[in-house]
Amino acid sequence: MGKEQFEEDEDLFVTLTLEDDSEVECLVVSIFEAEGKDYIALLPTEGPENEEGEVFLYRYFEDEDGEPGLDNIESEAEFFLASQAFDELVEEGEYDEIIDEEDYLH
Repeated sequence: MGKEQFEEDEDLFVTLTLEDDSEVECLVVSIFEAEGKDYIALLPTEGPENEEGEVFLYRYFEDEDGEPGLDNIESEAEFFLASQAFDELVEEGEYDEIIDEEDYLH
């Protein structure tokens, strides 16, 4: 799921394993850049996170073989930077059909 492939394909999904070992299927909303780093926005497809309109943000990378990977965003400053960049994409209306902006902003 390289960035180039993401831009060409529709409705890509990933399964996240959370800290409590539960799994959540998520729609890949966007892979975007902020301050020279790549990030990914994921929207859970079911469960309480979906009902609340919660979007997960992770640092996105591809290894030397082109395989995608996710890292947690560790610092509040980096999370703020990534969420601000994603907020700008949402405000531009690029994801209106995926994310209900009123739910996301609350």
